[in-house]
Amino acid sequence: MTRQLSGRPISGRLVIATHNAGKLVEMRELLAPYAIEAVSAGDLGLAEPEETGSTFIANALIKAQAAAEASGLPAMADDSGLCVAALDGDPGIYSARWAGESKDFGAAMARVNDLLTQKGCVRPDQRQAYFVSALAVAWPDGHTETFEDRIDGEIVWPPRGEAGFGYDPFFLPEHMTRTFGEMSSQEKHGIPADGSRALSHRARAFQALMVACLKTSS
Repeated sequence: MTRQLSGRPISGRLVIATHNAGKLVEMRELLAPYAIEAVSAGDLGLAEPEETGSTFIANALIKAQAAAEASGLPAMADDSGLCVAALDGDPGIYSARWAGESKDFGAAMARVNDLLTQKGCVRPDQRQAYFVSALAVAWPDGHTETFEDRIDGEIVWPPRGEAGFGYDPFFLPEHMTRTFGEMSSQEKHGIPADGSRALSHRARAFQALMVACLKTSS
């Protein structure tokens, strides 16, 4: 996956450019070991920019740069989504939009499942999918850093578990027996102390950001 490792450090106050409560919780948990004051775009009353990019990285940059320009602070944004192989990568960058203005991810998951069923995709090997997370950090002077990673797995039906958010309850990561919706936040996106690869797409992208731009507060 792509990553830009120019290494400008992040310190002090950082805007998390999201209005998604679940995503904000995960970002703050990932940043917890660092001496950073994380404030959300919502806390600052920042508007959500229109995501017009054609890639996850492009949309993450749009959000991070808009927040940095509006706040005068460094800003970090995530753009992530579910890509289903049998649906030619959909919903992809439109994952949130498939849930509609009401953010009804139950309906979005049902839509994905219905489309797979219509295609005769009922076996696990026909329901392969992956989550992508792109992280972008932007500074008010225009400097940016970008990081991207993914986790492969499959779609299960019916959804299982009530943890996490979005499409988590019907995504089963490879080599696992429980969906993201059945995992604790620490299990899903905790950074392993031994430096081995994290599980979730967002934590994997964050590991690259961590190496490039962060230092522990200890």
